Amino acid sequence: MDWQQIVALAIVGIAAFLLIRSQLRPRGHCLSKDGPCGCSATGPAPKGSITFRARKGERPQVIVKLG
Repeated sequence: MDWQQIVALAIVGIAAFLLIRSQLRPRGHCLSKDGPCGCSATGPAPKGSITFRARKGERPQVIVKLG
């Protein structure tokens, strides 16, 4: 085994370790659930949509619709 194979295996091993570690770590505080601040206690957030339109030769448009 030459040095390039060792380096390639080390990179794959490090990537696998990082992926497995991220799956096993406990989750942090979820902001979407009711918390001590009571932010989401007033009701569900209004649903909106963001549309991005762009055509060749024209100016791009971003349209934000609330409600």
